[in-house]
Amino acid sequence: MNDPMRSPDATPAVRDEQFPPQGKNRARAFGPLLSQCALVALCAAASAVAQEFPARPVRLIVGFPPAGAADILARIVAQRLTENLRQPVIVDNRPGAGSSIGAEIAAKASPDGYTLLMISSSHVISAGLYSQLGYHPVESFAPVMQVASAAQVLLANRSFPARSVGELVSLARAKPAQVTFASSGSGSTTHLAAELFKSMAGVDLVHVPYKGGAPALTDVIGGRVDLMFLSLPPALPAINAGRVGAIAVTSTRRSAALPRVPTVAESGVPGFEVSNWYGILAPAGTPAPVVSKLQAELLKVVQAPDITAAFLKQGAEPETAGPTAFRRYMAAETKKWLKVIRDAGIRAN
Repeated sequence: MNDPMRSPDATPAVRDEQFPPQGKNRARAFGPLLSQCALVALCAAASAVAQEFPARPVRLIVGFPPAGAADILARIVAQRLTENLRQPVIVDNRPGAGSSIGAEIAAKASPDGYTLLMISSSHVISAGLYSQLGYHPVESFAPVMQVASAAQVLLANRSFPARSVGELVSLARAKPAQVTFASSGSGSTTHLAAELFKSMAGVDLVHVPYKGGAPALTDVIGGRVDLMFLSLPPALPAINAGRVGAIAVTSTRRSAALPRVPTVAESGVPGFEVSNWYGILAPAGTPAPVVSKLQAELLKVVQAPDITAAFLKQGAEPETAGPTAFRRYMAAETKKWLKVIRDAGIRAN
């Protein structure tokens, strides 16, 4: 009998009775099976990508000019990676804006492992200095591995009367706003190290910013400025030549490059720690197997005795924190320096 409420051309409603219970069970069973098959296929594809990688040259962006600490370490790593991967690893210097120009280029690159970024601690400092970055310093990247760290060293010109952290603190408290310190620019790692020291030691020092570490060091050597914090790699030649005095290093333990120089923390400012660290990132979304392969190759590089020796010659020590640990460290460093920047009211040049 025709249903007067339904058009003759309408498709009949499908009822459960058209599928027996066992048929419905079979249909449900196919769901997990298909998901497992898809997962297996995805894993196989990812494995194949990792096995084929790299099939062409890899670009390693460095957000600093040639001959700086990050550039030197990047070239040491790139040369050995070239040998191990059997593909050229080409260093591409893109300096400017506290390394954020190079970082933005890398963040927007194809996430295939063929564009990498060598960063230093200034990478996370930029988050507090620049309000309109075109990327997030942590979330826009897939961390591969931290490769090195280098302490900064507190330097003084040869005529400066204080020879220890304790003597410096006493002098600065007796003569507030009279002791000067140089930096490689407002918001630089050398500036922030001094601001952290001022806060933790309870002293008032006068900031004298320069456009780079070299002219700042020149004026400390010449006695025009009293002090400066400087990364060990560029500081070592002047220290070894006796042109400046090394008061203390900023790491948690003494540096192998300056074993007789105490740390700031052991010299009367407990908890003080500043490290210029270096690591390699890939753009966010880079396949995990490719990141894992790069990490494995980087681990071989930094653990090679000759590479360790080359790092130590530059005042740096090898590090091996993998993707998860490196991401946590970057996040912690971002928070630490953001507070210093805000408390000191620092603005980028």
